[in-house]
Amino acid sequence: MKLITEELESVEFIVEEKDGKKSMFIEGIFLQGDIKNRNGRMYPISVLCREVERYNENYTNKGRALGELGHPDGPTINLDRVSHKIVTLERRGSDIYGKAKLLETPMGKIAKSLINEGVKLGVSSRGVGSLKLNNEGINVVGEDFMLATAADIVADPSAPDAFVDGIMEGKEWVWDGGILRERVAIQTKRRINTFIDQKRLEEHKLQLFNDFLSNL
Repeated sequence: MKLITEELESVEFIVEEKDGKKSMFIEGIFLQGDIKNRNGRMYPISVLCREVERYNENYTNKGRALGELGHPDGPTINLDRVSHKIVTLERRGSDIYGKAKLLETPMGKIAKSLINEGVKLGVSSRGVGSLKLNNEGINVVGEDFMLATAADIVADPSAPDAFVDGIMEGKEWVWDGGILRERVAIQTKRRINTFIDQKRLEEHKLQLFNDFLSNL
């Protein structure tokens, strides 16, 4: 399975007040189905609906649906980078609308500061799954798609970070004891662990790195 990320800029940042306490939220379209996106991919709405239902049951409804600030390098959630909690996720036509509350974590406070300073931010969904090219040249996301998070907060999605996403999306992710691990990285680590002699490791380090890049 490959890491699949999608960026959307059509979200709003709103402030709500309850019992004299103000909270900031992200609200808008988090995912889109049955339409070719700018990455040349299409998510069948049936796949999205199934995954949203699973995600809501296992994460949103239990207060465990988290997102990060910035582009992470894999499908897992890094708790030290969590900036917000997704509170609702629902279908509206072929779109999946979401709402997320910015938290008082270090990354949440950074996100709030950026917003208050007028920085334009967007959201990026993250998941793993297979892609199949159809007759129209569109990469259709497969039935094995699994949503890791409905929304990370990103700045200028079309900037150099998109290059990082492209590299990470080229890797193969596998399930290992209930945890998603990156196949090439595991293989490289195993090879490194065979070089118990530091001198031999130094001699082979460049070759290991070149082999790693050739598998991306």
